[in-house]
Amino acid sequence: MISMDAALPPWRRVAMVLERRIADGTYPKGSRLPGAVPLSHEFNVAPSTAAKAVRDLKERGLVTASPGWGTFVA
Repeated sequence: MISMDAALPPWRRVAMVLERRIADGTYPKGSRLPGAVPLSHEFNVAPSTAAKAVRDLKERGLVTASPGWGTFVA
């Protein structure tokens, strides 16, 4: 469950947590991020919301996606 600023949309709050985990080494460079379904369960959001958070990280160059392989920390 996420409990950050409720004024932010849920996808942005999830993205912020994932970004913090990348920065603190929880997800080190080259590691694979969990998929949208596991993230949705962890954060109690819809899988599409979790996927949007990961897309945001991808657009900002924090992760790269390899179709069929997963999403990895850049």
